[in-house]
Amino acid sequence: MNILKSFFVFLFIGIGITSSQAQQFSDTVQRFITVDDTHFAITNVTVIDGTGNAIKENQTIIIKDQRIEAIGNTASMTLPSDLKQIDGTGKTVIPGLVMLHEHMFYTKPFEDWFSVGQMTFTFPRLYLAGGVTSMRTGGSIQPQTDLNVKKWIEEGKMTGPKMHITGPFIEREGPRVPELGFIGNTEEVSKIVNYWADKGVTSFKVYNNITKEDLRICVAEAHKRGLKVTGHLCSITYEEASEIGIDNLEHGFMASSDFLDGKEENKCDPFGSRSALIREPENGENITKLIDLLIKNKTVITTTPNVFEPYTNHEVVPGGGLEALIPQIQERLQSGYDRAQGRDEIAAKLYHKNLVWIKKFYDKGGFLVAGTDPTGAGRTVAGYANQRTVEILVEAGFTLEDAIKICTLDGATFLEEDKEVGSIAVGKKADLLLIDGDLRTTIKNIRKLETVFKDGIGFDSQKLFESVKGKVGLN
Repeated sequence: MNILKSFFVFLFIGIGITSSQAQQFSDTVQRFITVDDTHFAITNVTVIDGTGNAIKENQTIIIKDQRIEAIGNTASMTLPSDLKQIDGTGKTVIPGLVMLHEHMFYTKPFEDWFSVGQMTFTFPRLYLAGGVTSMRTGGSIQPQTDLNVKKWIEEGKMTGPKMHITGPFIEREGPRVPELGFIGNTEEVSKIVNYWADKGVTSFKVYNNITKEDLRICVAEAHKRGLKVTGHLCSITYEEASEIGIDNLEHGFMASSDFLDGKEENKCDPFGSRSALIREPENGENITKLIDLLIKNKTVITTTPNVFEPYTNHEVVPGGGLEALIPQIQERLQSGYDRAQGRDEIAAKLYHKNLVWIKKFYDKGGFLVAGTDPTGAGRTVAGYANQRTVEILVEAGFTLEDAIKICTLDGATFLEEDKEVGSIAVGKKADLLLIDGDLRTTIKNIRKLETVFKDGIGFDSQKLFESVKGKVGLN
């Protein structure tokens, strides 16, 4: 009995648990924490509150016991003399990012095979480093791993954002991606939904080659349990999916097959669909009708512009994350980037056309959220890509206030977490980003993220980034 007792005492000491704001953190997490006071203030700061409202200067935000206790003009607030104060002069505070198409995996091709590898340790840390305090995975290749990571982050054993887990891709055999599971018939759909719902996932993602009946069953079973369904489509059009009742469509309009003449029911023709998107006029009648239908049906669109960003005159890794990758991947990406310079004119035109369409959708009253999708050619890296997504929205003509809202409060609203997170308001959780600069001067100042507050705990953004440099692609 004494030996067993000693073992558990040793185990407890060994994992290095410390106490902070009634939350326990392991040593591996604690080393990134710079603020763990139960009561403190950020003073003299510019605030973009995530609601789309006007930006306010010279603000003070008081945080107590993980929540926002008060917000007001610094000159009109009297703070206790013993209250810790963080000087925000020349700095900006925005809500923590709430991103809705994230993955715990990354592109790892082999010869002519497209493949992805789970980034269990690097990606959660990078998401938090980039300012993501809440995220939804946009499909899992290892859903049980994702659920474990979510649990261990909540327990303070790992560093990362609050996670909402989507189940494994619901897909019929088509693309040669070894990590995808394939269903053989519609009867399997309900089994997948209910099995993983019991395990704790909160949404499901349908993929390129499903049938309309597969989607009907998925939507019906998920909605019975109060869960949501999103899709990266091809075999089913946006119109068909919206009428069936899908909650969310991924990738803006880049995955739409609606404009393909003579499209065969339940069949995916990716090349034909892409050509049809290229042909569709920027202000065409078909895209306008589709946008109106999606708005009528309250179908939410997730924009993921980062994963489609052109090569020519853009960064190798948008957001500046090339050094995060292992050397072999850096070499592969640089080589592909060099070859593509000046040769991606059509892709660039479609990229910009899609941005016009998502802004039209938003301006007409559509519900738009954002994500990054770290797959594609491998240029999309967690954390860096999230900051870059905000930049792209501003570059596309969204106001700064709206771009922040799309990436914060709108995401929280879709996740039904908006009473707790997504905007800077009294009573909400203190999920905040302290940025060393003014985003009005240049949106690229978002890369000067200094401290990420999650539930009032401040994490050193740059230290988090540095800790995994040269490691993405390993784990």
